[in-house]
Amino acid sequence: MARVQLELPEQFLYTHTINVRMTDLNTGKHVGNDQMISLLSEARYRFFCDVGFDQFESQGQSIVVTDLVATYKAESFAQDDLQFEVGLMDFNKYGADLIFRVTKQPSGQVVVLAKQGFVFFDHARHGVIPVPDNFRQQFASIPDQA
Repeated sequence: MARVQLELPEQFLYTHTINVRMTDLNTGKHVGNDQMISLLSEARYRFFCDVGFDQFESQGQSIVVTDLVATYKAESFAQDDLQFEVGLMDFNKYGADLIFRVTKQPSGQVVVLAKQGFVFFDHARHGVIPVPDNFRQQFASIPDQA
């Protein structure tokens, strides 16, 4: 199987640093895939909080992750400070893609590039809903999906 190539535009909107805990490590003594996904979810949550959107319940709406692509470039270990840069791209009627670049600090070495699709969801109706106008307007400069 050919490796996935992930090209991300330079449209990161938020940065947050997380220190790797020893409990984030796997038997290889580096951050495991499952833990990296959890760290990406934490960065996503903090990004949404930063822009004033409670991804769990905002005006009866939340988000659901639809897909994830991650390419691993380097290992990370306990005590590493990982900088998570988060951005948005490819808006569509129901959601968009979050993009992530994770780097070790202070070296700047890339650890992970990731893209995570999401849609807005109404749990009472059990269905996908259009992107809320107030959310889309916050990111008017980001183009819709081609």
